[in-house]
Amino acid sequence: MSGLDSISVNVETATGNVRPLLYEIQHALRRLSLGEGGTVIDLRSLPLAPGEEQQLEDELGQGEICAEIDALGQTTIRESSYPGVWLVTHRNTDQGIISKFIEVSFCPDLLKSQMDDIVCGLDRFDDLLENGAGQVVE
Repeated sequence: MSGLDSISVNVETATGNVRPLLYEIQHALRRLSLGEGGTVIDLRSLPLAPGEEQQLEDELGQGEICAEIDALGQTTIRESSYPGVWLVTHRNTDQGIISKFIEVSFCPDLLKSQMDDIVCGLDRFDDLLENGAGQVVE
């Protein structure tokens, strides 16, 4: 037995997909800047080696906006350091990540009010005013 047997070796492989992903994000951002629609990239559907997802997040950096939604688990929507590029992470109730996306858009769809919700909110607002809210109290 030689002394080399006592040296631990940690082998990591890389897919090399971080740079092509960055190019895809760049092209999506360019299309958005030209008035074309947004793009959603499902990170969990791509072959990424351990550490590459974190490398991608590190390259994108962190912007000024972060929103959390608590509905059937937590969803975090974080702006990257590049306006229009968002990282969207969905977790289950045990905080395990169930999906992760890069969304290139002016505003992530999940943050936009949905028409059904707006109609329900309007109905509630109508009820509020019909029940006398905001009247001058003497």
